[in-house]
Amino acid sequence: MSAMRGSKGRPSPSGDEAVMDAQGKALIVVQRLLRKQGIRARRDHTISLGLFANRVDTVRHPGGPPLRSWLTHCPPVLVVTGEGRRGVTVTMGPGADCYVISLPDVSESLSVDREQPGQVVDLIVAAGTTATA
Repeated sequence: MSAMRGSKGRPSPSGDEAVMDAQGKALIVVQRLLRKQGIRARRDHTISLGLFANRVDTVRHPGGPPLRSWLTHCPPVLVVTGEGRRGVTVTMGPGADCYVISLPDVSESLSVDREQPGQVVDLIVAAGTTATA
């Protein structure tokens, strides 16, 4: 199966890849805003790789060679680090349309529209203030 090529000869992203790319870009915006506030964060990317052992005959692509492995990219996660903010993470909702913020002292995740990255930062700053008070 050949990949579609973009304007610069690179493979064009599939639907899932395009969503993950949008998610990563949205998290970069929040990471930069956090950095301006003196708050450190890192983006974690998780890849799951699996191998089939002696089961080549059970998994095949139509008309293609037997599948012997699989690779899954999980959506990126922004992990906020530093005193008073441990356990704070930011991910993206389905379709990269909103930020999902998990705070350690809040039982349910908070959702913020993608167009409001400053509000995400405000929630994280407030969580750190509460934790150190």
